[in-house]
Amino acid sequence: MANASQLSETPFTQDVIRVKNILLTPSFTDGAQWASQKAKSQPAYATLSIEHSISGAAATDDLALTINYSTVCKTVVEATKTRPFASSEDFLQYALDRCFAEHTPVNSISIEIVRPKALLQPACYTVMASGVRGSPYHLQRYSITRLQSSPIVGVNDCERVQTQLVQFDITWKPKVSELSLNKPFAVRSLAEKLTSVISRTEYLTLEALVSLVSQTTLAFDDSISSTTVCGGKPNALSIAEAPEVEITRTLADYSSTRSSATDSTSEPDLHRVAIALGSNLGDRFANIEYALRLLEDSTTQGDASNPLDFVTIVDTSFLYETEPMYVIDQPKFVNCACLVETNMSPVPLLKFLKNIEAIVGRVPSIRNGPRAVDLDIITYDEKTLDTRDERSRDSLDNLEGELVVPHPRLQEREFVLRPLSESVKQSFRATPMLFLTLLLISIIPDYVHPVSNRSIRDLLDQVLADTPANSPVMNKVIPFPQPYPASYASYVWTPSIRVPRTARYWVYPSAPSPSTPQKTYIMATLNATPDSFSDGSVNNTIDAGIAYTTKALESGADIIDVGGYSTRPGAAFVSTQEEIDRVSSMITAIRSKDRDAPISVDTFRWEVADAAARAGANCINDVYAFTGPAYPPTEESYDHLLKMREVARNHVLPAILMHSRGEASANKGYSQYAYAADGRGRGAVVEAVKVELGDKVDRIVKGKGGLRRWLVIVDPGVGFSKTLEGNLEVLREASATVHQSAPGIPRNPLAGYPILIGTSRKSFLGIILSQDAGAYKGRETKPVERGWATAAAVACAVQQRANVVRVHDVMELGDVVRVSERIWS
Repeated sequence: MANASQLSETPFTQDVIRVKNILLTPSFTDGAQWASQKAKSQPAYATLSIEHSISGAAATDDLALTINYSTVCKTVVEATKTRPFASSEDFLQYALDRCFAEHTPVNSISIEIVRPKALLQPACYTVMASGVRGSPYHLQRYSITRLQSSPIVGVNDCERVQTQLVQFDITWKPKVSELSLNKPFAVRSLAEKLTSVISRTEYLTLEALVSLVSQTTLAFDDSISSTTVCGGKPNALSIAEAPEVEITRTLADYSSTRSSATDSTSEPDLHRVAIALGSNLGDRFANIEYALRLLEDSTTQGDASNPLDFVTIVDTSFLYETEPMYVIDQPKFVNCACLVETNMSPVPLLKFLKNIEAIVGRVPSIRNGPRAVDLDIITYDEKTLDTRDERSRDSLDNLEGELVVPHPRLQEREFVLRPLSESVKQSFRATPMLFLTLLLISIIPDYVHPVSNRSIRDLLDQVLADTPANSPVMNKVIPFPQPYPASYASYVWTPSIRVPRTARYWVYPSAPSPSTPQKTYIMATLNATPDSFSDGSVNNTIDAGIAYTTKALESGADIIDVGGYSTRPGAAFVSTQEEIDRVSSMITAIRSKDRDAPISVDTFRWEVADAAARAGANCINDVYAFTGPAYPPTEESYDHLLKMREVARNHVLPAILMHSRGEASANKGYSQYAYAADGRGRGAVVEAVKVELGDKVDRIVKGKGGLRRWLVIVDPGVGFSKTLEGNLEVLREASATVHQSAPGIPRNPLAGYPILIGTSRKSFLGIILSQDAGAYKGRETKPVERGWATAAAVACAVQQRANVVRVHDVMELGDVVRVSERIWS
């Protein structure tokens, strides 16, 4: 008989010691009660598989030569009692760590965790991970078992008129390059996606349905390498438990499906489509945002037979409030357009849009009547398409359920058009002829109508020429969300989509001109910092801040701007956490006194903006336009931009984006823009604002994940990185920063945006006051002594059609604003 030492020299490495289905009750924060975000105990079953040669123990019957599975089992049980876990992956990583730390004979182990209550479904969720001592851990597989839905499926007559239960076991393996226990898999979203897609199908065969489930799973996440799906119909046969079909697939198996899913022609997979949206029932702004999120959310995309379809929003227009058309006895609409990239062909895309309308809450109504939301395909590449019978195309009264591209009323609808140039000296007036072009020109200004062979700009010119002078004026709008968290309740279709209700909205003319009445909104400055350049420690206590806010709102302020980090030259560094503490405590205190007070947070840090939003801020004011203080911007600056943009997008916050170049007192040279200067050397600084701030704004609003265009307010940055003459140029020509360029001149990326001007108590005013002027002998002034100088600058800002002015002294400067509005309106 061989001894133990002989056997240990040639161990059987395929041996496995297994402890099966250990009953556990760990606490998870992502369980069925996930909405509370609190840790809750739930049942789970763990199976341990330990690779260990049993040769020695088999030969000698000596426990010391094998693994004491009882102690390993106890380690896993005790691990569940130490802390709550964020996910199955979190638990697996912790359990593997404990097993290796406490059991030196264990060199290779796999742990499978089965959670029967992780989903709001009679389905179990399983994750299996393995580890080798001293090496990174690996995810082996995921599975959902007993996933149920009730579609139409089958060939028998009864199966075609009544839904029936189907049940699936789905296993998927991750790609090696995507393995990570630090990133939980979005299993709830996948389960929702699958049950939703399955429930909408009407297949004849179980084979087709099983293939759809496999394809949908593979398309759900880039980390998935392969799937095995077993599907059955438990009630289909009276003499058997269930007929089943099982398949194993990779994404490559469906590559031909994707290429044929878009079009039967040889056209490219990617198409650019303009979609118009409108709403005039309920919370109009929340309806629009909800529809856009459904449009771009992966869990709502894809026709039931084509789960690989996708839609990506890459640009949005401004948002307009418009009078109703055709049926005038109904509420005003808000309208916008978005540009998307998609692989969907026109008719399935239309079906997808109609599904979104139903989800948001549109119900049948009279033609052109009130609706929660309306989504129309306006253009699709440069295609022309009409799904109606050729004999029925002479009228526009038979469009229900049909698709005509470009939209047949493209040349009639005002709210899809946008201001073309500063030569337009009147506000746009609502007529059918302006309905669509005004929206489209902000996202596809050079699009040429394939039937009329005219550009959007040409169509706009024609519409303006034909617009009656007595038509109702059309305005742009900026919505502000209700403060977090009370607003997050109603607009939920999947757990990943939560849209805040609207607290208020600002209105401004679609094409400002001296003859158009315009309200100038007032932003009150509340510095919750002891070293502000203008008011030091005057308002940095909670009581003082509340008192200032109350007085400012009573004096006519439209929003309170709370800052916790001074931007004056040489200001002391403030840590992120300290800034969060300053602004969050102030905002929370204001909210406790006035739930509806409009509040902006003055910060350039995304962490502070997010914390402030959660405390109750409903706007962001960023002096560095999301890129942080580095100048010129670096790669890290644009990484920061993406994070700041994400915060604004997630909370649906308007963002004030200012032109600056690092520290306010530095980088004042603009010689590279001398080409734009006039005979007196003026114009280079305004050009720089257009180019430099315009580049940032384009990065913020365009591309996947972009902030909605209607949530952006621009600030040319008076007092930041500009000489005295540069500041005066920007103030004197503020309106030019947002005017459309004349024909033949490169596009102004800031055209059409609302503008904020902040001059209150700034140093350039002190420089002017310090200079001799004839008999006047210049004098040095403190910031608080520049009230009258600020009044002159504010009056100029109103004359320049500024939409917002930022001030410290609301009562006095509110008077200046109101009188100036009357003078220049």
